[in-house]
Amino acid sequence: MQYMTAEEVSERYHIPIKILEEYRQWGLCSTVQKVMDDWRYTDEDLERLSLIMTLHDIGFKPAEVEHYMNLVLEGKQKDAERLKMLDKIREKALDEIHFREKQLSRLDYLRYEIRNRQDKKQAEECLKSISK
Repeated sequence: MQYMTAEEVSERYHIPIKILEEYRQWGLCSTVQKVMDDWRYTDEDLERLSLIMTLHDIGFKPAEVEHYMNLVLEGKQKDAERLKMLDKIREKALDEIHFREKQLSRLDYLRYEIRNRQDKKQAEECLKSISK
């Protein structure tokens, strides 16, 4: 089993040191060992850290990440609760997408109005130049 330092993990996998510190503070690192004042991470830790990064990326707050990871450690009997948490984040993401779609629709309409006026103005100018 190969161990990596926090700096190696952070650099190789682009995991912020802050996330590594949270991971240790939450007590999720059952396999992390402290060797000569430096934490050492295993492949199992890296898998968990990957999940933590995913949870952060999809919008979980740190406390939610900690709760979710504790549910992971409790096993499959907590799958329903984990799904509920994921569904909540998914619903929030869909609400944001729908809001952005409405914004884009309004933006596109404003752009259409401006272009339509420009086209009318160009057509009028063209007709004027032809009638001269």
